[in-house]
Amino acid sequence: MENVNRPVYFKKLLDFKDKPIIKIVTGVRRCGKSTLLDLFKNHLLQSGVESSQIIYLNFEDYDNKSLRNPDNLYSYIKSVMSPDKMNYFIFDEIQIVEDFTQIIDSLYIKNNADVYITGSNADLLSSEIATLISGRYVEIKMLPLSFLEYSTFENSISDTQKLYVDYTRFGSFPFVPSLEKRSDLIYEYLQSLYNTIVLKDVVARNKIADVLMLQSLVEFIFDNIGNPVSSKSIADAMTSNGRKIDTKTVERYLKCLEESFIIYKAKRYDVKGKQYLKSLGKYYVVDPGFRMMLLGTRKFDSGRVFENIIYLELLRRHSQVYIGKCDNLEIDFVAIDEGGLSYYQIAETVREPETLARELKPLQSLSDNYPKYLLTLDVDAGGDYDGIRKINAIDWLLETAF
Repeated sequence: MENVNRPVYFKKLLDFKDKPIIKIVTGVRRCGKSTLLDLFKNHLLQSGVESSQIIYLNFEDYDNKSLRNPDNLYSYIKSVMSPDKMNYFIFDEIQIVEDFTQIIDSLYIKNNADVYITGSNADLLSSEIATLISGRYVEIKMLPLSFLEYSTFENSISDTQKLYVDYTRFGSFPFVPSLEKRSDLIYEYLQSLYNTIVLKDVVARNKIADVLMLQSLVEFIFDNIGNPVSSKSIADAMTSNGRKIDTKTVERYLKCLEESFIIYKAKRYDVKGKQYLKSLGKYYVVDPGFRMMLLGTRKFDSGRVFENIIYLELLRRHSQVYIGKCDNLEIDFVAIDEGGLSYYQIAETVREPETLARELKPLQSLSDNYPKYLLTLDVDAGGDYDGIRKINAIDWLLETAF
């Protein structure tokens, strides 16, 4: 079940195959990075590449502990490389290796080395490392299953509304569908995964002493997805609720959580001024199942979860995604690509005329001709309002993005 093909990411690997550039796959733990590279390895074998040409190492495997030392690793690489053929190096969780950039650099300059690496923490591309390999890598940012990918586990998706509800409850990690919608098993799995991410990728890596405070911050962010916040407003709100914390600590913890890919920050973009704004961004969680697992049904907010799901899907389809500002009006999302911008308003329902008018207003205030969309869960969502397309969000999520 977990070995689902991820065609969008797989195509990117194929597009860059044999190109003189380092392929770096990043994303939260268990989102499918290792499986993707395993599928790629099998593709190489099926296309005629000999097994001796493929050097596949998972550095979290204890069998490879000695290779976490860069000297040992390089000696091993030299001993297994085919001198007169292309060698495909697939390194899983390479950030564990000391001074791994030196190894990658040495492979990059060889004409017979094609390098693919993964990492579950943004330390892999920290500013210092990114500078060292600047211009020599492409990052493939991986997320858990999209709704379209999730739907492939169903024999029939005629009841897409029910499927969407399951997606909001159980989340999008590739292993979850194999648990056959057993909520007890799913939330036990998600709890274990969440603990691993927080303890290994956040607490241990960043030497955080106050784990309970970090947990309180996570719960606050999960409970406030889609709300405009600042580090100060978060610190003030948590302090007023009995968890005294200063702004600098909030900023540090948020950075650590972003680096582990458990949360994503959407910054603001002034459409008229064509500039990025520093104040009042919004945070979203990498998986709706995490939120349900941590906060439970008591704090389930279908509107916020809906917005979160759309944000993640936009990240899959576009280079950059921001919150839009046009004068005193807010546009839920502005997606930016090389071809320009596209605008999105998100509302569970717009059946009431005043609600429809309110959601259309920010898009109607825009004077450019870029695409404008209103996504809603109303089943009869189709429509056009002076160039603004009203679309059923579930149908939109089931579209092939590329």
